[in-house]
Amino acid sequence: MPGDAQWVRPTDTELDMFGLTHVGLVRKENQDHFMLCTVHPQVVVHGTSLPDPDSLPLRGERIATYMLVADGVGSGSGGGEASRLALATITQYVACSMRSYHNVGAASDAEFYQALTDAALEAHAAVRERRALDPAAKMATTLTIAVAVFPWMYVTQGGDSRCYLYWEGELTQITRDQTIAQGLADEGILPADRVSSSPFSHVLSSAIGGDEAMPVVSRVEIPRGCVILLATDGLTKHVSNAEIAEQIEAMHSSEQLCRSLLEMTLERGGSDNLTLIAARAPISADTAE
Repeated sequence: MPGDAQWVRPTDTELDMFGLTHVGLVRKENQDHFMLCTVHPQVVVHGTSLPDPDSLPLRGERIATYMLVADGVGSGSGGGEASRLALATITQYVACSMRSYHNVGAASDAEFYQALTDAALEAHAAVRERRALDPAAKMATTLTIAVAVFPWMYVTQGGDSRCYLYWEGELTQITRDQTIAQGLADEGILPADRVSSSPFSHVLSSAIGGDEAMPVVSRVEIPRGCVILLATDGLTKHVSNAEIAEQIEAMHSSEQLCRSLLEMTLERGGSDNLTLIAARAPISADTAE
């Protein structure tokens, strides 16, 4: 791997990250949820004779950054409960499975792939269990998880929320929508240019808590200077990939990017809940030296 500035591991203070969620202009309730967090090894002191325990190095170097968005599907508050429960389950699972990080980036990092798949399936089981308490309730959620362990990012996909990577002027959609329309296109039954206009474009073929969950895990490199964007379909119903790329090209910060995309969405009707997470580690002058 090249030894230039784009592969210098960023410190916590160099990370530029921001997330937001909005109910939109049509829905009465926001059923989206998101989480943006960093994972560190930590020592918790329960008792000591030392005079100043707060001065001890109790938190280690950042292991990973987690970004999660979930778009609830269901009647009443069921979708919101499903997305909340999915994120809570994932967070608990992450806290208990840190042993798998040592395989990240290895030629055979199957353990980490499996840990992420298991986390999504744990969330699926938790939502299904909650749904069983009220058989009449409709509860499911999309779930997109991006785990950045520099210089790699592992993305777990269930549903049609998306993860994008922008690098050197090119926007790449890392995830593939798990919808009926996209499935038909993959099979060659539906032309690719008709997916977005199909009545099945937002009908999920896989969802956490739904009839079937088929999480897919993928891995990409994330050099410094790239931008990561996670979004629920409240954005992509109104803003094209080309327009997303234009906004990222002109961005000043992750917060400004999220707010600009939100403003565009609302100007065009805001027909659904919208959740965004943006993250980057710019190449600074010091890093480039």
